[in-house]
Amino acid sequence: MNQILVYSDSLTWGIIPNTRERLAFEKRWPGVFENTLIKLGKNVRVVENCLNGRRTTWSDPFKDGRDGSQGLAQVIEMHSPLKLVILMLGSNDFQCTHDNNAWLSSQGTAKLIQIIRQAPIEPGMPVPEIMVIAPPPIVKPKGVIADKFEGAERRCAGLAAQLENVANELSTHFFNAGSVTEASAIDGIHLDEKQHRTLGKAIAYAVSEKIAL
Repeated sequence: MNQILVYSDSLTWGIIPNTRERLAFEKRWPGVFENTLIKLGKNVRVVENCLNGRRTTWSDPFKDGRDGSQGLAQVIEMHSPLKLVILMLGSNDFQCTHDNNAWLSSQGTAKLIQIIRQAPIEPGMPVPEIMVIAPPPIVKPKGVIADKFEGAERRCAGLAAQLENVANELSTHFFNAGSVTEASAIDGIHLDEKQHRTLGKAIAYAVSEKIAL
């Protein structure tokens, strides 16, 4: 069985837009992704490590543990052997507490890639392949998160292109979530149930085409 680790934030955790509730596993995209791969005849298990508010490499001044680079090596060690690690981060890099642009956020993902490749896994275990997923572009934030993400739609401009550059430079796989779905119209950041389903299926087909499982 091939294990796939998904390392992400609330977009993948499955928060229901404008609530503090969570979609069930089979309704959020990692569950759809796993089930679709199984239907395609792939022997896989998807492991989720998704934290609301997680940045690539920045801390949250109000909540601990949101720097995605902290502890990532141990997460890789914990779940090895891994066939694939999927990174889908960046949206929280554009919260109002950070004056980041797309290039800076992409460099955060570049750091995560290096951490994964240097993780202290057991001798003989494979260094996993990596897929970088660009989250859908943020649109005008609405609802309960509007203040937290004020101006994020401007700061995040060009993120997908910058992440694709990083993927090419560091020889990882790449998928642009914005090519198959938009952010939720409810809050401008997260994904609705239908969008999770669309994204999970699209990623499953992309992974099955690019990676031998």
